[in-house]
Amino acid sequence: MTAFSETCARARAAARALAIVPRAEKDAALLAAADALVAGAARIADANAKDVASARARGTKDALVDRLVLDAPRVAAVAKSLREIAAEDDPVGRVIEDRERPNGLRVRRVTVPLGVIGMIYEARPNVTAEAAALCFKSGNAVILRGGSDAIRTNEAIAELVRAALPARLRDAVQLAVAGSAEDGTPRTPSAASRDSVLEMIRAEGAIDLVIPRGGEALIRFVTENARVPVVQHYKGVCHLYVDAGADADEAARIAVDAKLSRPGVCNALECLLVDRADATRLLPPIAAALAAGRCELRCDEAARAIVPGATAATEDDWGREFLDRILAVRVVDGLAGALDHVARFGSGHTEAICTRDEAHAARFRAEVDAACVVVNASTRFHDGGELGLGAEIGIATSRLHWRGPMGLESLVTMKWIVDGHGQIRHS
Repeated sequence: MTAFSETCARARAAARALAIVPRAEKDAALLAAADALVAGAARIADANAKDVASARARGTKDALVDRLVLDAPRVAAVAKSLREIAAEDDPVGRVIEDRERPNGLRVRRVTVPLGVIGMIYEARPNVTAEAAALCFKSGNAVILRGGSDAIRTNEAIAELVRAALPARLRDAVQLAVAGSAEDGTPRTPSAASRDSVLEMIRAEGAIDLVIPRGGEALIRFVTENARVPVVQHYKGVCHLYVDAGADADEAARIAVDAKLSRPGVCNALECLLVDRADATRLLPPIAAALAAGRCELRCDEAARAIVPGATAATEDDWGREFLDRILAVRVVDGLAGALDHVARFGSGHTEAICTRDEAHAARFRAEVDAACVVVNASTRFHDGGELGLGAEIGIATSRLHWRGPMGLESLVTMKWIVDGHGQIRHS
């Protein structure tokens, strides 16, 4: 038995025990974990400072380093998320349907945990705590495989969370650490650590669901090689279409927030589309607001005619996730042109429209194929907390079995319960 198969076996045993734990005990454990994170904030910060220093030494872009940083305010926010998860209703044991058949059988559908979940993610060490909490509350064991760029931070968080759990349930949260060199320096997240990913995504029967969360290369690698069911958390190529007649100031506020509030996250804006019929009025104030925030605009020919000095866009800029202070800009032929562009280049994550025309808004809602469609607001609202779900394990862009922010409800399945009194089937 390999070390990883032993990890899976312990996770399976913990999942069986956790599946029947009452809500009160789960909630108490999560509150204890939240307190442990706050008490251990200095330890987390010390580990995180070393991870951040290593990332900067490798030349990692600032927007990506921001995803790695876990300072005191962010640790406090993670602890708050754990407390919010504890306050949520228990998703396990909810009766979806209860009816009696003509033959007297009582038939029920009841929610149950998925089992053992494999979580693969890059940077964003807050995922270690939040994924652990969501899986624990929903009765699932989780094996966390964070990236080597956050190895020290992930280890510190996992140790604090595990120590707060009841001893018999600690193996419900386990960290499968990405490899590191003999001197403790993390390996770069490349082929050196892919063997451990392969082991997880091919663990048929040992792991029930894999959730990859990270860059395009990671998601493609997992989906192309997995033998375990996968829920994709694909890249966020998010668009904002500004319709003719839109409020220019409102559009500028939305664009700036969507692009610049946190450029390195998956719900950040990556492409601005403007209606050709009103582009000369709309585009200059939007471009000026973005430029004031140090955003580089990569414009098509029509947009450059309106925004002199902008960088010329290339074909590769359409459908690209920049994760930086860079925004592709294109002038399109009305709503139909915007819909065609989104259909061709969107990643199914988040798409937004700024319009005063309710008929156009209705058509955009109906025709855009994405996990989230936003009207007259920032793409940054596509987030579990902002949508009222509390913390999330990520944002799924696949269609099965879930789409959008994955909260507690997404981490359970169902089973049928049939109660009888001696009935037999006659055919």
